[in-house]
Amino acid sequence: MTLMLASVTGTAEAELALAHGADIVDLKDPGRGALGALDAAVVHEVVAAVAGRRPTSAVTGDLPMQPDVLLAAAQEAAATGVDYVKVGLFPGEARADCIRALASLARHTRIVGVMFADRAPDLDLVPLMHEAGFAGAMLDTAGKGAGRLLAHADAAALGAFVRMCRAHELMTGLAGSLEAPDVPRLLLLSPDFLGFRGALCDAHVRTRGLDAAAFDVIRGLIPRERGHSAEPGDAHGTHYWQLAARNIPIERTAGEGGDRIFVEDLVLPVRIGAYDSEKQAPQKVRFTVVADIARGTQPAQDMRDVVSYDVITDGIRLIVGAGHIVLVETLAERIANFVLAHVRVQRVTVKVEKLEVSAGRVGVEITRQRPAEEAKIYQLYPSAAGRGGTGD
Repeated sequence: MTLMLASVTGTAEAELALAHGADIVDLKDPGRGALGALDAAVVHEVVAAVAGRRPTSAVTGDLPMQPDVLLAAAQEAAATGVDYVKVGLFPGEARADCIRALASLARHTRIVGVMFADRAPDLDLVPLMHEAGFAGAMLDTAGKGAGRLLAHADAAALGAFVRMCRAHELMTGLAGSLEAPDVPRLLLLSPDFLGFRGALCDAHVRTRGLDAAAFDVIRGLIPRERGHSAEPGDAHGTHYWQLAARNIPIERTAGEGGDRIFVEDLVLPVRIGAYDSEKQAPQKVRFTVVADIARGTQPAQDMRDVVSYDVITDGIRLIVGAGHIVLVETLAERIANFVLAHVRVQRVTVKVEKLEVSAGRVGVEITRQRPAEEAKIYQLYPSAAGRGGTGD
């Protein structure tokens, strides 16, 4: 299950975050940089006010990569009583030494190392964090005005980060100027938590106060049901689709009208083919996917009401990035199964074309439909209907 981390600046914002469903309350001063630290007294006050209702975390600040400086800041943050201390790992020759210097503190404090997708993140630091006893690792962005996380790293790269962290027994977080359309795309990777500040604020300006309506949009996009067991990046087996559709009341069934979404002429390098020569290098493959969607009972208003075509394109990237695929039929079937896993998808057509063969374009087109006994879509969680609740 993916948790929602909400960054707050004080007690009042912490109470709002708790009331609207934050899973982790993060203490940060957004006016002082990517990981701007609050005064220790303020952090201590918020921790006391939260009183164990949710886990808390605090950042150490945008600090130079000097082991003694970083250790002192982390010790100060830990002394406030937060559950997690987030330490920025900015580019620098001493970055590995900083991680090693925190090992003594990590024996009794849960430390999360934060790397930055726009500042040369180094995946080789992940095993080092594990060796030092860190509790988790996180990818964020340092330049909050320079693009969202997905502008600096695609789904495949982020999936590799999540998998590496899981392999080294580290909890994994993703953040970085995230917006509502990013949420379903990142949930597909099954990180342990997603971090937000700007998307929760008035007019989405991170230095302004939290806005309850904006908060509810993000909270409504992150499933809260237990038992989410999909492996990170497991695009063909993920349970995310079903979870994400939980707040959408649906009455229509296949053949009774609906919407259609499509991805057309997506060209990607893919390792595919039965010949030995085709196993040496990727080749260009074109994808077209058309999905018939059962409509909800209310007009679409925001990302909570739609099936995201970005998730379909990301799913394709994750599938082709998993390794060599011998047959185009196999690839098409995996994509169809992935799309049909969404409870609202009634029918899908997948066309896969290999573009670099001597005979011109060749490929396969398949159509798959939800079985008749599953075609009658019903609201999975009736109590979550409408906009009045938080989806508990």
